Amino acid sequence: MYIWRALLRVSAQQLPQSGHVALDSTFIERQQASQHYLQRCGRRVKTIKATTLTDTESLAVLDVHCCIEREHDTKAGPRVVHRNADDLRSVAADNGFQDWNREYQVAALNVQYLVHYRGSSMMATANNALIRAKGYTQRWMAETTCSSVKRTQAAALRSRFWYRQFREIVLLFALNNTKKLARTL
Repeated sequence: MYIWRALLRVSAQQLPQSGHVALDSTFIERQQASQHYLQRCGRRVKTIKATTLTDTESLAVLDVHCCIEREHDTKAGPRVVHRNADDLRSVAADNGFQDWNREYQVAALNVQYLVHYRGSSMMATANNALIRAKGYTQRWMAETTCSSVKRTQAAALRSRFWYRQFREIVLLFALNNTKKLARTL
């Protein structure tokens, strides 16, 4: 898996990076197989969850975390941020990534964690207003990247084995980065 992440990193490094990134999670469909095949191989999972770290200036995907077992965003997000903390200045994410313990872990890495707070209390409303002023509104760019990859390249994975499907997801995002680089040249 490290080789595939390195390929993604190399394709993203060719594009200009601002240090301001956005986190987003999306589900990618596994290829529809016959019911007979699914019962025979014991496969019940129909989607893979991919958490992406996207640069808000160039829309380059810097890192991808894939999982089959529905890992919650509060666990997957900081793991992706921790792997790339040296190059980051701020991270914007939706309220699915909001967890106080994880916020303190990310803050210890000297990365500004811009996560929309849940609820409508006075404190949450005030924090959300401050976060919007610091650049939270750029979070939509991560959703745009995931959406464009699904629309232009593949809506379903073709590989049969989970580890090959993880590689396929990383290659989809690396190809998307390469397409952006080709347009700028």
